[in-house]
Amino acid sequence: MSEVFFYHLTTQPLEQTLPKLLGLARKAGWRIAIRGSSAERLKWLDDRLWQEDGFVPHGVAGGDHDADQPILLTEGEAGNAPDCVISIDGAELTPSEVMSMKRAMILFDGNSGEAVAHARTQWKAMTTADIPSKYWSQENGPWEMKAQHPA
Repeated sequence: MSEVFFYHLTTQPLEQTLPKLLGLARKAGWRIAIRGSSAERLKWLDDRLWQEDGFVPHGVAGGDHDADQPILLTEGEAGNAPDCVISIDGAELTPSEVMSMKRAMILFDGNSGEAVAHARTQWKAMTTADIPSKYWSQENGPWEMKAQHPA
């Protein structure tokens, strides 16, 4: 069954949070697509995932071996048949797309009013489509589930 997890980033930036989530998703045996909204930002993320202590092997869409990548960074449809799509920087996910996944994750910057407003729009779209959704916040330190649909 599909579900969407919303991650409200307030104390740790994307480059610290994402490798942890990728590790958990890979432990579940999932193929993953990370969908961003700009090539420049995906290039930045590509560099971070290769350089950080938690080295995460991955590819960037448009290569000869997209279908073989366990983790693929993309601006659109993923060529690696993902079980999980992770949206960053407001990249769009539709309810119909999410229904074909095991999980979708939407990570958003809690320090940006625009990002929070967009995440609320995405939450409404997913819950209106009756997709099980969970909202996670780190405002008090560790991740806590603050809301879920259905309740």
